[in-house]
Amino acid sequence: MKAAGITALVPMRERSERLPNKNVRPLAGRPLFEWIIETLLASELVETVVVNTDSEVIAEGVERLGGRTLWRPEELRGASVDMRPLIAYDLEQLNGDRFLQTHCTNPLLRSSTVDRAVEAYLSANNSDCLMSVTRHQSRFYDVGGHPINHDPGALERTQDLDPVLEENSCLYVFSRDVFQRHGHRVGARPLLFEIDPLEAVDIDEEHDFQLAEALMEHRLHSERIKEF
Repeated sequence: MKAAGITALVPMRERSERLPNKNVRPLAGRPLFEWIIETLLASELVETVVVNTDSEVIAEGVERLGGRTLWRPEELRGASVDMRPLIAYDLEQLNGDRFLQTHCTNPLLRSSTVDRAVEAYLSANNSDCLMSVTRHQSRFYDVGGHPINHDPGALERTQDLDPVLEENSCLYVFSRDVFQRHGHRVGARPLLFEIDPLEAVDIDEEHDFQLAEALMEHRLHSERIKEF
């Protein structure tokens, strides 16, 4: 048993609205969902990988790779179901106290990043959970045209602006107690864990898929070169 005792939760629906069949669509030569499963299984600190799904194809593939599946009940299917009841269902079926949640739409996430995040969570004294973020230092405006993090009259250099941190949905690490008390994977004192923007690419639309595939192919090519 791995010392950290972390159970990874990965929800995977059969159908998707914006990009049909994206979870099983080939990316760089293999189904999209396989990338995150292998990443988690290669982690030094993730003990078990559990996929909540309504797809027989995904369930077969996950178990072939070495993960575990939970069959999603009818009432938790559909695009309108958010992550909270899915996590609650998973926790009802599973033992353990510490959980990591991610998505198969984050194929570029590295095992080393997963381990660094878990280590940061375990060593944090003043945080009750961890949430991954992407740093942005650009000039942002709200929908009304009002500046958020800058003064248009001052025209500061972007590198001098206060950063804005985006919740990138790559990684959440939390305890059973935090979820039960708050009803959410983010507690009262989240540790914000920054991830490289190229590693944090999340696939929602077609252009996201194309970007993720190009980045993955570049990574694989670079790794092949290092082997020689």
